[in-house]
Amino acid sequence: MRTLKYTIDIKNILLIISLLLVVFAFVSCSKKVMFQTSSVVPAARGEVAVKSDKNNNYDIELQISFLAEPERLEPPKKAYVVWMTSEDNNPINLGQIVGTSKLKVKFETVSSSKPRKIFITAEDDASIQYPGNMMVLETNNF
Repeated sequence: MRTLKYTIDIKNILLIISLLLVVFAFVSCSKKVMFQTSSVVPAARGEVAVKSDKNNNYDIELQISFLAEPERLEPPKKAYVVWMTSEDNNPINLGQIVGTSKLKVKFETVSSSKPRKIFITAEDDASIQYPGNMMVLETNNF
């Protein structure tokens, strides 16, 4: 009887340790950072998840809610553009955000450079090379 009880206890302990290791592996692979509140679009909320892959690239995923259409800003703009700075602090245009009717946005991309900061600007042209001065959302440094 005692042997059976010890066997069950050891199995339970090993199961708990295994689950903790799996959870730790998933949590440690990605880093999530919240966007700071914006004065341009105060209702906008979001987060950025960054994780590295086996090729030393960085998966960048943004989830934003309550982001108003850029045409509703003052002054009106045509697009939201996602930017990243890396170790050299030069801004890199990651692409344009395309919204949905429910004001929820998901944006995913891959970068070979490690992100230091992610930010979103409202622009008249989504293909510009340097960000304008209408900062909508930004993160602290990673």
